[in-house]
Amino acid sequence: MTTPPKVRRDADGRPAQVVLDDLSKRIIEELQEDGRKPYAAIGKAVGLSEAAVRQRVQRLQTDGVMQIVAVTDPLTLGFPRQAMIGINCEGDLDSVADELASIEEIDYVVLTAGSFDVIVEVVCEGDRHLLEILGKIRAIPAVRATESFVYLKLRKQTYSWGTR
Repeated sequence: MTTPPKVRRDADGRPAQVVLDDLSKRIIEELQEDGRKPYAAIGKAVGLSEAAVRQRVQRLQTDGVMQIVAVTDPLTLGFPRQAMIGINCEGDLDSVADELASIEEIDYVVLTAGSFDVIVEVVCEGDRHLLEILGKIRAIPAVRATESFVYLKLRKQTYSWGTR
């Protein structure tokens, strides 16, 4: 499980906002295109030295602005079933979210406002596996109901919103 890096926080405990200049945004765009792109090539594209790019990338990672990770295709790895699961709970949502996050097959946990208290995303080996995961979720005492949204076809998945 990947956890976000430690992020600087403001007085209210919220992540401190980081304002990106155009050069940092362009560096991020280059890395979103190819996370293994050499710093020298990024520097050439954005007009900075390799050392300056390295320093900026390190700062962006330290500040919690970005991570560089490998993204796999679940279908090619034998995980043909993906789903979002909306969960209605009672009691302390943070403790429920922590318990959900400890389930290995759950890749994404978010507390929400609206019809569901928590939404999770799962990647499964098939329908039987999805049913097992639903059983784990429903076994959490504070969980009252679940609703599954099975993915039929992925049309778009990007990570470029960070530089808008």
